Amino acid sequence: MVKLGRTIKLRLYPDTEQSAEFLAMSREYQRLANIVSQWIFDHEFPLSWLQINYRLYKILRQGSPLNSQMVQSVFRTVVARYKTVQEQMKQHPYRYKNENNKWIRVPRDLTWLMKPIQFRRPQADLVRQRNYSFVNEMTQVSITILSKRTKLAFTDKGFEEYFRGNWKLGTARLVHNRGKWFLHIGITKEVSDFDQQDNPKIVGIDRGLRFLATSYDYLGKTLFFDGQKALRKRKKFLQVRRQLQSKGSKSAKKKLKQLAQRENRWMTDVNHRIAKTLVAVYGSHTLFVLEDLTNVTFNTDDLPKSLRSSHRSWSFFQLEAFLTYKAQAIQSTVVKVNPAFTSQRCPKCGLVEKTNRHHETHEYWCRRCQYRCNDDRLGAMNIGMLGQEWLSGVKRPKIKKLTAIG
Repeated sequence: MVKLGRTIKLRLYPDTEQSAEFLAMSREYQRLANIVSQWIFDHEFPLSWLQINYRLYKILRQGSPLNSQMVQSVFRTVVARYKTVQEQMKQHPYRYKNENNKWIRVPRDLTWLMKPIQFRRPQADLVRQRNYSFVNEMTQVSITILSKRTKLAFTDKGFEEYFRGNWKLGTARLVHNRGKWFLHIGITKEVSDFDQQDNPKIVGIDRGLRFLATSYDYLGKTLFFDGQKALRKRKKFLQVRRQLQSKGSKSAKKKLKQLAQRENRWMTDVNHRIAKTLVAVYGSHTLFVLEDLTNVTFNTDDLPKSLRSSHRSWSFFQLEAFLTYKAQAIQSTVVKVNPAFTSQRCPKCGLVEKTNRHHETHEYWCRRCQYRCNDDRLGAMNIGMLGQEWLSGVKRPKIKKLTAIG
């Protein structure tokens, strides 16, 4: 069994008094979180909840109107944030070139932080049944505030299925965003795991810009997700961003922030729709094979300036994350393989030759066996082939370079 995780976002409808109480509570929660963060920073980063609780619980309870459970939630919130940052620092070591012009990687930990983590936005984490619960036949939600509990209406539009299924509701986060209140609830569910021994369907997926995704399946069929419209929209975002940056005014900076949020929402929607389509088309018990693009940088020298920004900033990892959790829900899975030579190998004769790929015509033409193919389709074919090797027991499948003879 594998445990699935989701976050459902409920829109709350508090009146003026309730909104003021929510804001006061979330600001107090934010204040305590920053106090705890400072203490962790000053005491060599102890991330034991028990140790923090022993040292700070009585002090915070005496000086704060938050109840006991919410103070405990503050400790967990801060510890979780530090652990997230700790993991991010492990994944991105410090890099520099030595006197021999070789890259040196130095592992990083929390001691590299120059200042404590800051909680800049009001927030509050609520434990189910103790700090929030659904009442009146799921028509209202009851939430703890500083002095009492209050009931209010909500809407679950787009998330209705999660209340009807066997999902387990967990801790919720009270969020204030652009004058509106939301309740983000973490939910979990156990489903059957992917069985790689039962002859799964293999689908290779190549990610890029001209086609956001190109899939090649077990039946030899190809599915293209056109990226031209997305490139045009990214170009328009870039033009507006440059205009606002050139002004440098306070209002321009505000609009820049709004533009960034808008672009992120649009990009997230694009990746969601691609991942949703892939799992809908290929169904359950499918092995989706992707290139492992961790720490991969793309050469943009041969691209026009208008496309270089998009090539550097496109969120390939987000699509991978969306596809991974959507695949798990239908007993499928995602595996990542080495990206080396996936766009240079001929699937017919095995020749690996960089010059066989013609970027200007988006075509692969093997000079040994004369095999011709769309270059994005070819990449998906080779990625799917590596997925077959993974199923056969090869832990880290990789294309070996076979050059032409004579």
